[in-house]
Amino acid sequence: MIGADPVPETLSSRAASLFSAYRAGDEAKMGELVTLLSPILWHTVRAQRLDRESAEDVLQTAWLALVRSADSISDPQAVLQWLIVSARREAWRVVKREDRVEPKDFEADEFVSPTRDLPEEMVLRNDGDSRLWQHISELPERCRALLRVIAFADRPDYAEVARSLGMPVGSIGPTRGRCLAKLRMQLANDPGWESS
Repeated sequence: MIGADPVPETLSSRAASLFSAYRAGDEAKMGELVTLLSPILWHTVRAQRLDRESAEDVLQTAWLALVRSADSISDPQAVLQWLIVSARREAWRVVKREDRVEPKDFEADEFVSPTRDLPEEMVLRNDGDSRLWQHISELPERCRALLRVIAFADRPDYAEVARSLGMPVGSIGPTRGRCLAKLRMQLANDPGWESS
């Protein structure tokens, strides 16, 4: 139809397109795929309570497994789900092997932006980031998992998110709303949040 807005490309379809191009011989597309999906994979892996170094190793293992298995993935649309499942399984394997369950989800230095801010701006932002992630860590596990995934995807593909988290597609939006409401309530009750 003339004049109709194009359907927005989902994270899953962008990943499928890059993966297809990589398999067709454009090796540079793998770098773009890594850039596109690493944030969501990072938070999927860190949700398993791995420290930074172990999480980096798990992600590297997942990406290497994708390169080795590229020809065996019959449907490029499945690459996002394949990576999430592979990364989560590898994280579980590492946690089990190392028996290392960390009580904290995130480290404050993970969220420092690479901009050249003044030192006082960086301190304020880091304090705000630390407070925010502290409040997120106090939410129920289902909320933490969902917010991690959707917060780092430009246009989250709810079908993929639902599959990766084992939730019905129709419950993603309402659950997200309830989780954000809980987070807003926690932030509103934190006297230090207003000043950060």
